[in-house]
Amino acid sequence: MVMDIQRDQRRFKQIVRGRIRQNLRKYITHGEMIGRRGRDAVSIPVPQLDVPHFKYGKNGSGGVGQGKGEVGDPLSQPGEGPEGAGGAGSDPGSGHLVEVEVSLKELAEMLGEELELPRIQPKGTANIESEKAKYNSIRQTGPESLKHFKKTYLRALKRQITTGNYVPDDPCIVPVKGDKQYRSWNDVPLPEVNAVAIYMMDVSGSMTDEQKHIVRNEAFWIDTWLTNQYRGIETRYIIHDAIAKEVDEHTFYHTRESGGTRISSAYKVCADLIASTFPSEDWNIYCFQFSDGDNWGDDNRVAFELLNQKLLPVVNAFCYGQVESPYGSGDFIDSLRKEFNNHESLILSEIPDKDAIYNSIKTFLGKGK
Repeated sequence: MVMDIQRDQRRFKQIVRGRIRQNLRKYITHGEMIGRRGRDAVSIPVPQLDVPHFKYGKNGSGGVGQGKGEVGDPLSQPGEGPEGAGGAGSDPGSGHLVEVEVSLKELAEMLGEELELPRIQPKGTANIESEKAKYNSIRQTGPESLKHFKKTYLRALKRQITTGNYVPDDPCIVPVKGDKQYRSWNDVPLPEVNAVAIYMMDVSGSMTDEQKHIVRNEAFWIDTWLTNQYRGIETRYIIHDAIAKEVDEHTFYHTRESGGTRISSAYKVCADLIASTFPSEDWNIYCFQFSDGDNWGDDNRVAFELLNQKLLPVVNAFCYGQVESPYGSGDFIDSLRKEFNNHESLILSEIPDKDAIYNSIKTFLGKGK
């Protein structure tokens, strides 16, 4: 019986995973998972399957072929009427959803398979594991400096009790060579943390809530994929209007600002952060910038200098996503194309609406940099 239950559970999980794969584009687009995110998993709503059953009408309520009417007239069921009319009902609803937990690792694997994303080839020492000695065992031989006094005493006490040499009124516990216990160690692999993702977002007055929602969805999926590629990846967030500052994750997604836009301010904060905390020779660095493409005056010149001299030479990839806004000019992405002419570290993506998130992620992550 237990075997049957386990088999059914496995089969259920296979069905659920298949349904998630089929609807992955919808989940990415609408962001249904983000609000249900836990530490290592998310809850996903999937349709519940009901066993088919007969439904009987009420006696005397009429049926097909009764009453007046012409051929082709639509037939309504008893009790049908305008939507929302009438009081509270007593009948059960249909189309119920159940929520199923799926690990972020599984989601990343599904994302990689559906988008055909290549595995990232890290630079530097990001894929090297160092070994750390951890004292987690006991041996009967070893140096006196590692002698475990408590365990040695207990072993000597047990020996004297079992041999009848223990005198409760005058206890004298003297360990012999066979009683001695020593701390010992095992080499535990310790992965080095050498990857950082830096997210930058324009929060000026021209960025609406809809554009921020698009950024939030895309950043969630990008982070899910990178976390699956690197153990313990670091994440940093920068927001800017005319000035920029580093913030925490909650502030990044929920800040409402107004005012002008100077993209160079975000690039300066990002460059200073990399120089002070994440040296490029040791870290794999990924920058993701989201804006509506509106920038103030001649700030493009300053931004391009920072990008060319301090950011592009040190990053694995600098990804710029431009979300379409009714208020922004949208000129910045064209200026980037003209200035950098398909630079190998610069990846550009236009995101006109939430349906474009799917292809934008593939554009950013599809090179496996």
